[in-house]
Amino acid sequence: MERKQVSRGRWSVPHWQAVGVVAGDALVSASADGTPMRSDGDEEQFLWGGVPLQLHSDWAENYRYNLIGEQPRLYVICSETADGQLRPVLVTANHDEACSHLEGDDQVFATQIPPDIYMQLERFVVEYCAPQRRRKRKRKNWSDPADK
Repeated sequence: MERKQVSRGRWSVPHWQAVGVVAGDALVSASADGTPMRSDGDEEQFLWGGVPLQLHSDWAENYRYNLIGEQPRLYVICSETADGQLRPVLVTANHDEACSHLEGDDQVFATQIPPDIYMQLERFVVEYCAPQRRRKRKRKNWSDPADK
């Protein structure tokens, strides 16, 4: 996550954005409280550890639509702490879940899917997503009194 101080008139407010998602066990040293990675004047970057990406089999079709879209995205869902800082609490590949968090007090940031997570998500979709077979509906015969 990256935080920049943005000046708006006389006020200076923090602006947050998700820079990316890093997966794997190599991040054991990353703190759940946000490890400062870089600080450059009004810009700071933090690395958060222990933020889960949970995949649910009943959302596999939503994941499929995300993967076949023009820009596949992961959504980082953050909540605000008591001191006004943002804290990532969840990462999802489901656009509908991200939108439902937007309706609450959470903030949602979209970021690109790293290749290793993309492959994992693709395997999950192949395993759990069975596309619906299209059926042609039967039309009513409006001239037949039995179908009215």
